[in-house]
Amino acid sequence: MRSQALSLYRRMLREAQGFVSYNVRSYAVRRVREGFRQAKGEADPAVLENMFSKAKEDLEMLKRQRVVYQLYAHPSGSMLG
Repeated sequence: MRSQALSLYRRMLREAQGFVSYNVRSYAVRRVREGFRQAKGEADPAVLENMFSKAKEDLEMLKRQRVVYQLYAHPSGSMLG
C-alpha cells in the first residue's frame, strides 16, 4: 500500500505541475501535499483505503481540470499582454 500511495502522490504532483497558471499550479501542488500530510498520521486501514480511493478520484479531477485550463489559457500566458 505504501508504494502505491507514493506512486499516486508522484502522479498527482506531476499532474499539478502541468498547470500553466502559476496560481493554479501552486494551489494544486499545495492541496496535494496537504492531503497526503493528513493521511500520513492515519493508522486505521479502512480510513486509509477511503483516503486512497478519494486521492485516485482527485487525480482524475486534476487531469480534467488541466485540460480545461489548457483549452482556455491565454496564448501569451498573461491576459495583460
